[in-house]
Amino acid sequence: MSRYRPPRTAGTALITPEGEARMRAELHELWHVRRPQVTQSVSEAAAQGDRSENAEYTYGKKMLREIDSRVRFLTKRLENLKVVSERPSDPNKVYFGAWVTVENEHGEQSRYRIVGPDELDLKQGLISIDSPLARALIGKALDAEVRVHTPTGEQTLYVVEIAYP
Repeated sequence: MSRYRPPRTAGTALITPEGEARMRAELHELWHVRRPQVTQSVSEAAAQGDRSENAEYTYGKKMLREIDSRVRFLTKRLENLKVVSERPSDPNKVYFGAWVTVENEHGEQSRYRIVGPDELDLKQGLISIDSPLARALIGKALDAEVRVHTPTGEQTLYVVEIAYP
């Protein structure tokens, strides 16, 4: 049996201006703040002598590999992303970047913003455009009925409000 696993898709290459700013800030923090700190600690640990049993040196080298890996990922991802900053021509329909308030059959309301997969944060109400809910909402107008397949079964939601920042 092979251990090969096909690479995961990176998702839709769209991002909001806020998401791009967060990614660029993370890249700057890693490259200009964290990496120099870790490099300094590794060089100090290396100066202590025997590196084979030096835990600080080993841990520092591991941290450098992780930082470099994340920097490479962020750099490549930012090159391929398209920043969507303009509002859609029809603001009465749900498109990328919209804040959407939906109501279920029990009258409970939830508010979500449709963003790129790199910005996903359910605690803040940010859902990926690749998610089943976002795919069901895209193109829907106010008061539209939306059916979404969830792990607990099919849900019916109603679009109550659409807003663009």
